[in-house]
Amino acid sequence: MKLLAIDTALGACSAAVLDGAAVLSRRYEPMERGHAERIAPMVQEVMQEAGLAFGSLDRLAVTVGPGTFTGQRVGLAFMRGLHLALRRPLIGVTSLRAMAEAALVQTGASRAAVMHDARRGEAYATFVVNRCVVVPVQIATFADAVRAILDAAPSLEEPVAFAGTAGRQAAQFCHAQGMCALETDISTPDALWVGRLAAAEPEPDCIPRPLYLRPPDARLPAGIN
Repeated sequence: MKLLAIDTALGACSAAVLDGAAVLSRRYEPMERGHAERIAPMVQEVMQEAGLAFGSLDRLAVTVGPGTFTGQRVGLAFMRGLHLALRRPLIGVTSLRAMAEAALVQTGASRAAVMHDARRGEAYATFVVNRCVVVPVQIATFADAVRAILDAAPSLEEPVAFAGTAGRQAAQFCHAQGMCALETDISTPDALWVGRLAAAEPEPDCIPRPLYLRPPDARLPAGIN
């Protein structure tokens, strides 16, 4: 299966082309803004490096969030356009699930927690055990998010890999509670893991929608839809 995956949801822009287990091409660039300008050239680069025409792709994948309001919309709009042009299935993957997968592979652990700073004293969080999501992606105060992870971990002795911009702080807190917490350097999603996860998903019935866990700060004037 030949698959193109991208991510623009948080503090990086990335694209990857996979053929089954083989990585044909990959780009990852940290950036806080500029995703809209970078993603199209980046996709062109990875497709050329992979030696593939867009028509040879079997599947498309994109992060749906949580993330910045603009970043989520950039990636989804771009891949929806390709989906309509190529008539290929488009798979949505949460940004936290992609980070969790990267943490599992990096550490060899069977459990991963992602805690990502959502500002305003809150964090995006999820907890994955044996690649099954046991704490769904959510937004909560840091204390509540950590408590949800601790409550979902019946064994504190089994290692838990932590990722996300608040992952190190969460790992240290959980370690103080007796958990075997492993810190990683994973702070943003990578299209490689978006693609790996999407390749294992069943073909969807509908186009993925953005995952907004809080209302956007920017609002349209009254009467404008």
